[in-house]
Amino acid sequence: MSLKLGRILGIPVRIHYTLWLVFLLIAWSLASGYMPRQYPGLDVVTYWAIGIASALLLFVSVLVHELAHSYIAKKNGLPITRITLFFFGGVSEIGEEPKNPRLEVEMAVAGPLTSFVIAAIFAGLWYLNLTVSGWLGLTATFQYAALINAMLGAFNLVPAFPLDGGRVLRGALWNRSGNLLKATSLASRIGEAFAYAMMLGGFLAIFLGDLFDGIWFLFLGWFLRSGAETSKNQTVVSEALAGLSVGDVMTKELTTVAPDMIVQRLVSEYFLVHTHGGYPVVQNGRLLGIVTLQCVRAMPRDQWNNTTVGDIMVSCERAVTIQPEAAALDAMTKMARRKVGRLLVTGKEGQLQGILTNGDLMRAIRVRIDLGL
Repeated sequence: MSLKLGRILGIPVRIHYTLWLVFLLIAWSLASGYMPRQYPGLDVVTYWAIGIASALLLFVSVLVHELAHSYIAKKNGLPITRITLFFFGGVSEIGEEPKNPRLEVEMAVAGPLTSFVIAAIFAGLWYLNLTVSGWLGLTATFQYAALINAMLGAFNLVPAFPLDGGRVLRGALWNRSGNLLKATSLASRIGEAFAYAMMLGGFLAIFLGDLFDGIWFLFLGWFLRSGAETSKNQTVVSEALAGLSVGDVMTKELTTVAPDMIVQRLVSEYFLVHTHGGYPVVQNGRLLGIVTLQCVRAMPRDQWNNTTVGDIMVSCERAVTIQPEAAALDAMTKMARRKVGRLLVTGKEGQLQGILTNGDLMRAIRVRIDLGL
């Protein structure tokens, strides 16, 4: 669940609902703990103003950090699905893997370098405000922004995949071995080891009485471990489908149904006999749409005998289609984004050429992995 913020550099930016929770948590911890200790003597309203402004600057900084990754990727022809800001920071969703190790490293270091530049800018503003004896609230805000950006850059350089430092490590391993999958596997294992170390540190912190930091380290370690596994799986899928088009993977020998077929017959002679979850609806060689199990489930069972396929099908105008020349990986992304289990494959004139299902994609991935292709 996320809210669309808008587009920056043509890239959709979304805010996950968990960000609001952590925003309030950071603002509260700064206003009630950190700032009163660092800058005593201010009133409560000022502390809260500093806390809110500092939390806002933190997430703007994270967004700029992610935009740096995305800018390098987009400049080199990689598709950027979106940037999402969430509980642990942000993530740039890139549609495919970098084309070479050098690009991997360039994309990875862009984020931390940007964070260090932001830290230097705020450090300069902090020093300038001190020299002119400016408002203490600005001094506190600038100091925190400089510190947190320096920490953000340094933490991301830790060589634990999928952190930026881990991606630099993967790029180096990839350059040495020439094999992206092997490099990803080794970088992922290192990332998982670091994640487990963080979780162990979290348990120890809780045992020693530091509940807040302990829980934070536990969640952060769990997030890194999950991220390493997810990134590894994405790389496996991307490499397995690399170079394949929809036409290479789709099912070409189709079973179609007519629009005047009774739904009861569709269920008894098709869905209960075959393993397909949907059938193209064709009349006189012309594609009309697709009928799926979801279409049938939406119809009361006592009406199956007096309802036709044409009454419940998804028409061509609403059906999700793709052309056979499209990349198989793009088709998988489209299916996930549209939350459908199959795509109708049509030519430029709209003629039906095949159907692509999740099963077709999974079978292609499994075969290529098993054969080492």
